[in-house]
Amino acid sequence: MEDLKDVYLSPLPESPYVKPFRFNYTQNGKEKTWDLLEVHDSVAIIVFNVTRRVMIFVKQFRPAIYYNSIKPEDRKASKIDTNKYPASLGVALEICAGIIDKNLPIEEIAKEEVLEECGYNVELSNLEKVIAYRSGVGVQGALQTMFYCEVTDDMKTEQGGGVDDEIIEVIEKTIPEVEEMLRSQDILSSPPSCLFALMWFIHNKADKFRK
Repeated sequence: MEDLKDVYLSPLPESPYVKPFRFNYTQNGKEKTWDLLEVHDSVAIIVFNVTRRVMIFVKQFRPAIYYNSIKPEDRKASKIDTNKYPASLGVALEICAGIIDKNLPIEEIAKEEVLEECGYNVELSNLEKVIAYRSGVGVQGALQTMFYCEVTDDMKTEQGGGVDDEIIEVIEKTIPEVEEMLRSQDILSSPPSCLFALMWFIHNKADKFRK
């Protein structure tokens, strides 16, 4: 995951994942513009292993986090100095999630993501819808739907770690470790949706699993 080299920036060609465009409108009689990104909607899944009472996370390299860890003056280099900026700067800790890029019910996509990323084979009936919300409201506003599921060790049928060229490490944290994470005053390389998910779990589910 942290074997990183040959990092450089280039113009964005046509992409199946991100489509930048300018939104033009008139509001209260004044003409305005706003630069936006069209992206896929997505699902996110809170996965808690009840056998060992641990929260299941995924750890992966996120280029956006890495890029924003590089000083603006160093972004202009022909290649980014990976000794000065190691890959660890871009590693995020997240809950299981994935884009909606198939013509399937979102529950089916959530089930697939849990299996592919975390290795657990969950039944659709095990998926509890938590909330649906708009993410990245400044530039994209895509819809993300969050689910919660409880798994057991017996449901672990695959290794996890993603598919194709994904490099994902499955991480487990106890409830006290999750609470410590949420109390941290450091910069966390976790998206707001993940932190919200953990707070939701602590508020709504954690008490019945405390020893």
